Amino acid sequence: MIDPENNPEFLNDFLAYSSTILNKSQNTIKEYNYDLAHFLKYITFKYKLTDVKDEEFIKTIKINCFDLQTLERIKLPDIHSFLAYLKTCYNSKPATLARKTASIKVFFNYMCNKTKKISQNPAQDLETPKLGKRLPKYLTLEQSKNLLATVSNPVENVNHGNHNNSERNFAMITILLNCGLRLQELININISDIDFENSKLNVIGKGNKERTIYLNKACIKAINKYLAVRPRDGVKFDSSDALFLSEQKRRISRRTVQYIVKEELKNAGIEKASSYSVHKLRHTAATLMYKYGDVDIRALQELLGHESISTTEIYTHVDNEQIRDAVEKNPLANL
Repeated sequence: MIDPENNPEFLNDFLAYSSTILNKSQNTIKEYNYDLAHFLKYITFKYKLTDVKDEEFIKTIKINCFDLQTLERIKLPDIHSFLAYLKTCYNSKPATLARKTASIKVFFNYMCNKTKKISQNPAQDLETPKLGKRLPKYLTLEQSKNLLATVSNPVENVNHGNHNNSERNFAMITILLNCGLRLQELININISDIDFENSKLNVIGKGNKERTIYLNKACIKAINKYLAVRPRDGVKFDSSDALFLSEQKRRISRRTVQYIVKEELKNAGIEKASSYSVHKLRHTAATLMYKYGDVDIRALQELLGHESISTTEIYTHVDNEQIRDAVEKNPLANL
C-alpha cells in the first residue's frame, strides 16, 4: 500500500496524474512509487542531506520533506549514479534497471514538461539499459500435460497439499496454460466477465486495455467444475463476483497464486520447479500454441494483449529439435 504521508507532495501529485490521466494500473502506480521513492532517498544520501552514512540504510531515509529546489539540482550523472548503485548493491538485472529508468523518465517529463515545476529535465537524454535477448523459458508439451494431470488428481499424489482446492487450482492452471493470461488478469477475473453461452472471457490487461479471450472446451469444463464447489456462503462482500477465492473467501491474491503454481510444479516433478513462475506458464501457452497450433503471429499478439508485435515475436524461436531436423533435411546430408 502507498502511504502518501511518506511522500513529498509533488510525488503524490505525479502518482495521481498517472492514475487518472495516464490511466495506469494500480500495480504500475505502486511500482512508480517504489522506484521514485528509492531514487529520491538515494539523491538525499548522495547530496548528504541526511544523517545516514551507509548505502546499506538508504531505504530508511525519510523523503516527505524533499523539496523542489533539491529536485532542480538533479543532473543526468546523478541518475546514472543511482542505476550504478542499484547494480552494485542489489545486483539489479537489466530488466529491473530498464523499469527504474522508465519510471524516472516519465516522472521528470511530468515535472518539467507537464507541470513546469522544474526548469530542466535531467532525464531527457537518459538511455534505457540494453536488454539481452533471451529465449522465453517454458514447459514442454509433455510437462504441461503432466502438470495438469497432477493437479486434477491430487489424491494420487501423497505429497499433495492442496486437496481441498484441487478444482480451483486445476481451473487456474488450465486457464493459464490454455489462454496465456498474466497473473493480474487471472486474479481479476469476475464470474460476470465470462460469457458461457459463447465461451468468451473479457479481461483487463496492461494499461487498463480490455480484450476478449475465447475459452476452449478444457477451460469451460474446468471453470464449471470449480463453480460447482466454489464457496457461496460467507464470501466477502467485495469478492462476491470474484471467480477465484482464497480459503478466507476473498479474491485470491497474487502471492497465493504464485505459491500454488510453485507447489503444483514441484508435485508434478518438474525439474528445477523453483525457477518457474506464473509468467512461465504464459510463455508456455504462447509457445505451445505457436509450435503445435499453427497460430498466426498476429492472432497470438491479440490473444496475449501485446502492444507491439516485436514482443510476440520471441515465441517464434525454434528449439534444438527443430534445428537438428533442419540440418538433417539438408539435401547434402546423405552424400
